[in-house]
Amino acid sequence: MKARLLVSFAILTASAMPLSAQLDTQRCPPGTSSNLGVPDQTRASQDACQKAIDLFQYMAPQLGVSITGGNATLGQGGNLGGLGHFSLGLRVNAVQGSLPQIQNTSVSVTGAQSTQFETKTQVLPMPTADLAIGIFKGLPLALTNVGGIDLLVSAAYLPEFDNSGVSVKVPNGSLKLGYGARVGILQESLLVPGVAISYLVRDLPTVNIAANSGSDSLYVNNLSLKTKAWRVTASKSLLFIGLAAGAGRDTYESSADIRAHVAARAPLTQPANAGPVALAQDLTRTNVFADVSMNLLLLKLTGEIGQVSGGTIKTYNTFSGKQAADSRLYGSVGARFGF
Repeated sequence: MKARLLVSFAILTASAMPLSAQLDTQRCPPGTSSNLGVPDQTRASQDACQKAIDLFQYMAPQLGVSITGGNATLGQGGNLGGLGHFSLGLRVNAVQGSLPQIQNTSVSVTGAQSTQFETKTQVLPMPTADLAIGIFKGLPLALTNVGGIDLLVSAAYLPEFDNSGVSVKVPNGSLKLGYGARVGILQESLLVPGVAISYLVRDLPTVNIAANSGSDSLYVNNLSLKTKAWRVTASKSLLFIGLAAGAGRDTYESSADIRAHVAARAPLTQPANAGPVALAQDLTRTNVFADVSMNLLLLKLTGEIGQVSGGTIKTYNTFSGKQAADSRLYGSVGARFGF
């Protein structure tokens, strides 16, 4: 299962472009036809170039939410309570995603052609670890404290992979750390819910990808996906059950350098190459979520469900089912140990 998901990730994460439904002739030039009807290099590789751009436009938001999830700390709404308090958790975020079935699509060698990609519903998981450390308890106010501060650290792990014509390399290491902070509005107590604002920066490790489809190849170098997320959360423990909910905004920033190789086939008499092309994409989305926890002394088992929505993404090629900027459901499960 993990191998198949990595294959899907490798093939589909390619590059990005400014938001436009038109063919990107600046990055994927059309070229000119010869008198003999044989396309030149740029025309022969234009379709592969544009399809790579649109595939990333479609997949990038799904990858972004797989990193961010919802709550900065599963089941936690307010701050921890100052020095001496901490929380360490492991979770898996899973997005109800859609994977374009690129094996059913052929690449034109006579210029770009708009294609409708068939998509298949696929859960996209991302394991992460979270650490929260209490820094400042806050100022006392009646039954609670206000203004408490927690330090937040996260980690994402992406292994290298080489199989089925797809190679995924992480030249700077498989582990990527994130960082942030949480400021308490109200610290949870017997009668008062916990309420806080948090901000987290989390990224994927830098990835180099080589993928082959028949005799054609796609190369993605220096693929970077950076996320920024702020949240307003509230929580309350009721004996052995804990409830939490929140909302916020996510920003996904992605970039990559791409190259494409198209093998010779009629009417193309020689192989064609595209790139390298440097591309970038920014997208902001709204995120809402709710958590339910089971409290077992110092251990909490938590489930979360959430939804992201918003933003505009237009592509030259089209996709069946959900479109690139449509809302996406996600869920998280995890265990958290803390004091």
